[in-house]
Amino acid sequence: MLEPLEAVFARDGLLSRKIPDYRVRSQQLEMAARVAEAIRHNAVLVCEAGTGTGKTVAYLVPALLSGGKVIVSTGTKTLQDQLYHRDLPMVREALNLPVTTALLKGRANYVCRYYLERNLSEGQVQGSEDAAHLQRIARFARVSRSGDKSEFGEVPEDAPAWSLATSTRENCLGQSCAKYRDCFVMAARREALAADVVVVNHHLFFADVMLKDEGMAELLPACNTVIFDEAHQLPETATLFFGERVSTGQLIELARDIRVEALASAKDVPAMPQLCAALDKATRDLRLSLPNDNARFSSPSLASKRGFAAAFAALESAIQSLCAALEPLAERSEGLGRCAERAQETQARLGRWSDDSRDDRVRWVEVFSHSLSQHAERAWIFTSATLAVSGDFSHYVGEMGLDQARSACWDSPFDYAAHAVLYIPENLPDPNSIDHTRAVIAAAFPVIRASGGRAFLLFTTLRAMRLAHELLHEEFRRDSLELPLLLQGEGSRTALLERFRRLGNAVLVGSASFWEGVDVRGEALSVVVIDKLPFAPPDDPVLAARLELLEREGRNAFLDYQLPQAVIALKQGAGRLIRDENDRGVLMICDPRLFSKPYGRRILSSLPPMKLARDLDKALRFAAAAQEPATRSAAVK
Repeated sequence: MLEPLEAVFARDGLLSRKIPDYRVRSQQLEMAARVAEAIRHNAVLVCEAGTGTGKTVAYLVPALLSGGKVIVSTGTKTLQDQLYHRDLPMVREALNLPVTTALLKGRANYVCRYYLERNLSEGQVQGSEDAAHLQRIARFARVSRSGDKSEFGEVPEDAPAWSLATSTRENCLGQSCAKYRDCFVMAARREALAADVVVVNHHLFFADVMLKDEGMAELLPACNTVIFDEAHQLPETATLFFGERVSTGQLIELARDIRVEALASAKDVPAMPQLCAALDKATRDLRLSLPNDNARFSSPSLASKRGFAAAFAALESAIQSLCAALEPLAERSEGLGRCAERAQETQARLGRWSDDSRDDRVRWVEVFSHSLSQHAERAWIFTSATLAVSGDFSHYVGEMGLDQARSACWDSPFDYAAHAVLYIPENLPDPNSIDHTRAVIAAAFPVIRASGGRAFLLFTTLRAMRLAHELLHEEFRRDSLELPLLLQGEGSRTALLERFRRLGNAVLVGSASFWEGVDVRGEALSVVVIDKLPFAPPDDPVLAARLELLEREGRNAFLDYQLPQAVIALKQGAGRLIRDENDRGVLMICDPRLFSKPYGRRILSSLPPMKLARDLDKALRFAAAAQEPATRSAAVK
């Protein structure tokens, strides 16, 4: 190491000169030392660090000091941007190292000059707003160095026009593209290959690095260290990429691309527009054959869904006809050739999905508001995102196949015993009863009133979330309590959080989107209510197939999979409460199973060491005190 870690993390060390309000934390130094050791020995390290440890700095310091090439993979693009634009420059400046860095995202985040120009010239835009957006994107592409759409705020990131101005892994023409030399994606990848530290996200790591996408095959072999932040998200991400997936969106996009390419290179084949229209219609009919609600259906359960089998057969027939027509045209242009390859691969995936002769896969259909996806996951993809359950890593390392991994765990440096109360109300109904959500609101309302709002209410289902919002609105009206009441879905998560922080006394009712990756520090948040233990729904066909596989292997599906998954999810939700050493608050979990079931003790031992309260008065006193600045100041001295 160029600089002893102790000198970097000391009270008057390199970090303290660059980081405002820097504090020495023994946990942070210990984690940095273990990361440095793992880098030196090319070892595998699995570690968990509690809130407030400063784990980002703890791994960045030894990684940068090591002098090798490093890939850091984060859970989301938001965290990726934060790491690249804030944390990494801060540590690099503190260490005064000439380290080069690169930010690399998936290709859908960069303007594709080829598809942008093609869709502008071919008039593929539907609607005046989309046309205006596409023109703005074209102006941005002419002046931008990166082509990264996150740098262009004039067009919303979810605007339909972006799909006409970006490429996908399936339709990219690669080196045969006429715009290849000026490609934003390839420029970003060249920078990544030359950089010392590359920041990616998990989706990109599996889609491009592990699957050897063009231009990325050299990145991983040249790397000395790979660091996965937010590693609990890895198994779900890996499942998406090591299984197979076909979506209606992909099929509609394929039909659109073939229609445009045929218009340019196969005008003498009048059947092509009709064949593309037939694929588009068959795809939309397949989506309409299932209910409109967001849901998952296992392959066997689809037999009872009227019309699905016929719609699927029609889709297979449409893609087969299109493949046959495309085959003799593939040599006419690079675009038609790529479309032919995509069509053949899609036909093969649909055939594999409908193949009932194999029993080594989990197959399901997932329905969204306007689209449908078919998945086939090989059973050996079965993994867990749990890092530690009561300090034990055996579940995580076993399921991830990291049997030789080193492991370490550090508790949060925050004083939870002094600053937080875990309130578990008595006499609540069974979590699966129809009265449970009403009981949750009845129990939580006095605490919310005592704290003056400043609360998150987190629910395990959207249905419970919406009912809770209605009930809470009625309670506020009945009690003449004028507190801002926010609901997930009323705006983007970012916008809702910003409004929540700005208001200072709001109550936010949310579901999965707010269980993790949400950071509200200070007095704006002092109460977190969780309706019940976040066990995955037993009727989920994917979960059912996984549990069946575990039982066939002679393992206990509940203890080996369901319970650890629920523990890590609960820890994520509970982690929203205390985000700073001066934060105070009440964590309220409305699930009687924490005391009525044998596994309850194991779950409680996995949570931060808060004071436990069963009676309402104790929770009310703590909630009321948490909103008094003077009390807060005195409590932390």
